[in-house]
Parts: sequence; C-alpha cells; structure tokens
Amino acid sequence: MTTGKNTKFYETPNHPYQGERIAEEADLLGRYGLKNKEELWRAQSELRSMRREARRLLGDAQGNVEIAAEAGSEFVARLQRLGILGSEDDISDVLSLEVTDLLERRLQTVVYRKGLANTTSQARQFVSHGHITVEGQRVTRPGKKVDVAEESAVAFDERSPLTDELHPERAEDQ
Repeated sequence: MTTGKNTKFYETPNHPYQGERIAEEADLLGRYGLKNKEELWRAQSELRSMRREARRLLGDAQGNVEIAAEAGSEFVARLQRLGILGSEDDISDVLSLEVTDLLERRLQTVVYRKGLANTTSQARQFVSHGHITVEGQRVTRPGKKVDVAEESAVAFDERSPLTDELHPERAEDQ
C-alpha cells in the first residue's frame, strides 16, 4: 500500500443543482449502466486531461498540427490503441472527443455491445461476478478500458455457468 496524499481522480461539478446537467448525467448513467455519478465524473475528468494534453502539445507547436502530432505521437497512438481515436485521426481530433467516446471503451459496454448481456447493467454484473475474461484472463473491473486488439478476445469464462447456451441469463440474440 502506498503512503501519500489522498487524491480524488475526478472533479465534481461546480454547481450542485443544474436541472439540465442532472438530466443529462442520469441519461448517461442509465445508457452505460454506471453505478453512480462518480464513474461519470471520473470519465469526464479523464477526457479533460486528454484535451488539456492535446492543447498543450498544439500550443507548443504554435498550432502546427504536423509538429504537434510528431511531439504527441505516443499520446495519439495510445488513444488509437484504446479505440478512442480512429486510425486516421490526429491530435487536433482529441479536442472534439465526447465523454461517450470514453464510456464506449469500458469493458461493461464492450460486453453489452458484443451481445454477451441483455443490458449494460447485466453486463456490469457479469463482469464484477467474474463471468467475463479478456484474452483468457478473468477481469472483474467493469470500468477497465478495452484496447481494440483485446475486443475480439472478450468472452465468457470457461468455468462460468454462463458458457451454457441454454442458461436463462444469456442474451437471447446469440
């Protein structure tokens, strides 16, 4: 266990009550099966730091996209490997990302999109109960970012009762 400062990995909204923001957050929580708003705020903070890094790199290059892309090639490559950016995108496209781009790369969303679960909440349950593996390794963190290369290797654990096609909790459309 590390000894150090306790820090949050997210920022809360500046204003506690804004009806429009609260409704938008509730919609995202339902659509992506998030446990609470902290998970959403964490994704928003991660997106903010990505945009900040892209702006810093573009600022260092005085707005020249080619120089900034060269300087931030590892940064862009990491986002492309995660599937947040497409293979044709460059560093300036980081500024136009939305929080949904990050939420789509969560393991629980990938499990739902692959048709292994009926709902995003069920996908979260399958992951946290240890029914899902990524490249043969059991993963119990629904918020894990799934690389594009790993996406095809997301499957049910061979020891899970859910591997049976006739299991009542299996998604119907398989």
